Amino acid sequence: MSDRVLITIEDGVADVRLNRPDKRNALDGELFVAIVDAGERLKTEPGVRAVVLSGNGPSFCAGLDFGSFQQMAGGERPSADGGDNGNPGAMKPGAITHMGQQCAWVWQEVPVPVIAAVHGHALGGGIQIALGADIRFVHPDTQLAVREVHWGLVPDMTATYFLTQLVRADVAKELVFTAKVITGWEAHALGLATHLSDDPLTDALALAREIAERSPSAVRGAKALLNKAYAGDPAAQFAEERAVIGSLIGRPNQVEAVMANFEKRAPVFTD
Repeated sequence: MSDRVLITIEDGVADVRLNRPDKRNALDGELFVAIVDAGERLKTEPGVRAVVLSGNGPSFCAGLDFGSFQQMAGGERPSADGGDNGNPGAMKPGAITHMGQQCAWVWQEVPVPVIAAVHGHALGGGIQIALGADIRFVHPDTQLAVREVHWGLVPDMTATYFLTQLVRADVAKELVFTAKVITGWEAHALGLATHLSDDPLTDALALAREIAERSPSAVRGAKALLNKAYAGDPAAQFAEERAVIGSLIGRPNQVEAVMANFEKRAPVFTD
């Protein structure tokens, strides 16, 4: 497994850490693959009773690597040098998600509780991965945003599904339409953060250890039941995300959004 994601397992708790600290764990092709691989491994890892998901370095995950936005301005979907295996838009036969969506959705498919410990930044893809966890501990000063509209895009890593599970429709719409950055305090008030914590990782690990002491069969059964109760139709929602963002990438307004950001000027859009 790539060293972009590190996993240690102790006393039934899997400690999973995004490990691109020099880039604030920004998502490139290799990290997309490593996150999905980590989740897939933990679906069947013997003895795991709870998972804690965090990021090494100053941030949880700062979103998509800037190089990917430059690719999109040229009409390309971001991909790694390895080809489709690092392409967040790649899908496996029979899957309901592409790789980017699976980075968040895989944590719902892991049969044991997944707790995210969020600090620094959780922007774009970063917040979407955090929303894929069952429970979130967030530092009050964390900067969070559903950032895609800022780049002329729409969320396509499951946010349009998870936001509707967590907040009112008007709140979800404002967060998406404005792409505004909110603090951990605001995220907690809105219902995106389960707990505020000055030390999210320590508190997340403590809760994971508490859960690991419960009957693993009961906990797994409870997660499956609750997920079914809240599920709706994620497959249809994920397909719509892919369709809408596919209609935007490389089009004039999306290119203008990217170029204006890199050139530090006001964008000029056409209706």
